Amino acid sequence: MGAAMRRIHVGNALSAFGLGFTVPYLYVYVAQVRGLGAMTAGLVLAVFAVAALVVLPFAGRAIVRRGPLPVLLAALVTAALGALSLGIASSAAAVLVSASLLGAGQAVMQPALATMIVDCSSADTRSRAFAMQFFLQNLGLGVGGLIGGHLVDTTSAASFTLLFAIEAAMFLLLVVVMATVRMPHAPRIEDAPAAGRGSWKQLMGNRAMVQLCVLGFVLFFACYGQFESGLSAYGVEAAGISTSALGTALAANTLMIVVAQFAVLRFVERRRRSRVIAAVGLIWAVAWIVAGYAGLGHGSQEMATAAFVSTYALFGLGEAMLSPTVAPLVADLAPEGMAGQYNSAFALVKQLALAVGPAVGGPLGASLHAPYIVAFLVFSLGITVLAVRLGRQLTDVQDQPWLARSRVVARGGAPVGADA
Repeated sequence: MGAAMRRIHVGNALSAFGLGFTVPYLYVYVAQVRGLGAMTAGLVLAVFAVAALVVLPFAGRAIVRRGPLPVLLAALVTAALGALSLGIASSAAAVLVSASLLGAGQAVMQPALATMIVDCSSADTRSRAFAMQFFLQNLGLGVGGLIGGHLVDTTSAASFTLLFAIEAAMFLLLVVVMATVRMPHAPRIEDAPAAGRGSWKQLMGNRAMVQLCVLGFVLFFACYGQFESGLSAYGVEAAGISTSALGTALAANTLMIVVAQFAVLRFVERRRRSRVIAAVGLIWAVAWIVAGYAGLGHGSQEMATAAFVSTYALFGLGEAMLSPTVAPLVADLAPEGMAGQYNSAFALVKQLALAVGPAVGGPLGASLHAPYIVAFLVFSLGITVLAVRLGRQLTDVQDQPWLARSRVVARGGAPVGADA
């Protein structure tokens, strides 16, 4: 990695650390510590999603016109202001405004950082760069949540003020780190669509990108959107999982990602991207079958708990396979100079799925146990079908990026067939 990429990865880790530091405790902070009630706390969580949906369509255009670094710095300052004001807010209105600032800033960080990774990598190194990003994000979330949990005290609002102040300091530290990044111009896959003016109309005309967005929505809806809502509700209500066992399951998911990420990378780097995504759908289908056994089977409580923890671990394996696959594919589908627009569009799809997923999965997982498992088993198999169809829309180099290496002369020459 060059100096720019190292700083970008530090940025990913710090932003994830800040997120893990406070988000798990937002509900308790608003509802109990500030005494604003469960409804206001629920609105705060909804505001995060709404803020992201509002700003992301504009973020892509700003990244294309201004570059990812200025947009990232603006997002970091906005998030810092939101975190700091949230720590001292005592009224419902102040809390909601602060949450909107924090949510908007955090949402824009994702496509900005992803575009910086694209600009600082080549087709040969992009998968590893995004795998490292995902690894550090999960590590940052886990460490942030662990440290934050030891700092908070539900009887003291000051402890939460300190928590949000530290998060704001992390974002401002990140401003200093990222301001030193020197952005190079990255080489691109030659078979990407022809360049043109950035617009949503042009993006919607890219059939492969539209299919990838549909696939992405199902991916995030059927997995990430269920972790802390439908699947956890199902585990508690149907499988009798304790809160400590639920924490163990979440830890197993993170541990699987941290342990397996680079071992999995060696496997997926030489496979077609569409087939890797299709394999993830099959793995997650197995995960939902195991979850079905945990809640609907007739084994012991110990077996049910073990099966439930295994479900989260299997999801983690699929996530580790997706991280070096999907994000680089979004970048390689983007025309020259349009990576920011495409990253923002995909982030928007992700936010939509994360907003709809808990709303659908939560009530279903809590009350209709068998239909819940069957429905999401079908969604997982649908991922496989959609991935196979997507593969037909991709060029050989987009689906198999290592083919680009064979077109480059060994000692730094031009691609075969290129003009001198």
